Amino acid sequence: MAYNNGFPVNYGYFPQYQVNSSPVPQNGQNGIIWVQGEAGAKSYLVAPNNTVQLWDSESQTIYLKSADASGMPSMRVLEYTIRDSSPSSKVIPLETYATKEDVEALKKQVEAFRDELKKFGMEDEK
Repeated sequence: MAYNNGFPVNYGYFPQYQVNSSPVPQNGQNGIIWVQGEAGAKSYLVAPNNTVQLWDSESQTIYLKSADASGMPSMRVLEYTIRDSSPSSKVIPLETYATKEDVEALKKQVEAFRDELKKFGMEDEK
């Protein structure tokens, strides 16, 4: 029998390795990929035929970075704003409402203007 480094040549042992095929989220449990500014987004590598969302940690910006089949990257930049949907943010200040006196004064001004137009022979077109 022939030996190679102390083991028989026909030893027949070939180690089997497990391949994990489940996707692993990058950068934390929630799957959000954070980058520092546009420079960080530009330097982030994207696999061919894939698109990733890159969240800017320095500003309210999301970068959508894609790579075509040949691996050529392209990037779209999205600015986002946070809307305040709490009921207190929708309160209209009282100064913006017209009072009954304001409406009556406006009504008198319109009637006076209408009377002036009648003096010049212009009539209402209703």
